[in-house]
Amino acid sequence: MKISKHQFHPELKSVPITGKIYTFFLSKKFGFKLLDKAFKRIEGKITQGLDNKELYIKSQHDGPDIRVRIYRPENNHDKLPVMLYFHGGGYAMGSPEQSEDIFKGFIAKRPCVIVAPGYRNSQTQPYPAAFDDCYDTLLWIRDYADSINADANKLMVAGHSAGGGLTAAVSLKARDTKEAHISFQMPIYPMIDDRHQNESSHFESPVWGKMSNHIGWELYLKDLHEQKKEIPNYAAPARNKDYTNFPPTFTFVGGIDPFRDETLKYAEALKQENIPVQFKLFEGCYHGFEILNPKKQVSKDAMDFLYNNYADFYDKYIL
Repeated sequence: MKISKHQFHPELKSVPITGKIYTFFLSKKFGFKLLDKAFKRIEGKITQGLDNKELYIKSQHDGPDIRVRIYRPENNHDKLPVMLYFHGGGYAMGSPEQSEDIFKGFIAKRPCVIVAPGYRNSQTQPYPAAFDDCYDTLLWIRDYADSINADANKLMVAGHSAGGGLTAAVSLKARDTKEAHISFQMPIYPMIDDRHQNESSHFESPVWGKMSNHIGWELYLKDLHEQKKEIPNYAAPARNKDYTNFPPTFTFVGGIDPFRDETLKYAEALKQENIPVQFKLFEGCYHGFEILNPKKQVSKDAMDFLYNNYADFYDKYIL
């Protein structure tokens, strides 16, 4: 379904060159491989203005040790709340370091320790590798938060795009197993529905469109499809039908983002179970618009929505 120019937000009718590059490469499998190589080049990058640390933690699922990046405010030695953050990249690429500006924004708004795993991606190992790495990191925080001067009883989970999908999946399993308490979650325009059955999943919009979505899910669910196994809720959280006892949640999504409908349905399902939810739809905005167009007012509005709700939830559910 082609998106016409009149459907775009007035400030976003001209897609920046970076967005055009992503649009091209994310519509082809070889593009996924090239972008993953680009993301790997920034692994280990030091984020100026924050204390940086890197650890390798043990997998509880017979996987390799998990590379974890840890960020906290400079010169702050207090025991702080902890945020488990999952980067985006369609489950197929990316690294924690790509989100350094987002980390700075969170920490500037309310102090916390951010723990961000460099989970295995689906181009090397499909589901459940990424999910296992992310859930294992949650359990590591539960057991070893003191080692990074963080408070495991004040835990938030967040992520953008596929990272939002992993946020929803990890929150779901934590709800099911009761192995860790999550104070609130922030699955931002999450990638949670593999079925391509809703209207927005067919949007041919910039950056991440219909073709990207099909490739991303094909890679992530490759082993399950080949083995003709049922797709579990932890792989595609939109398949879950029980939304009781979830943590408070906030999210947003663009009106021409392929994840629009699944995000809307997810927020509504939580509301139906009386889970506190803050949600906003940014009409005419495509996937990742606020990151690619940081100077546009609509992007500033989206970032304000993110950080202000983070602060509100932090004050209400953490302090």
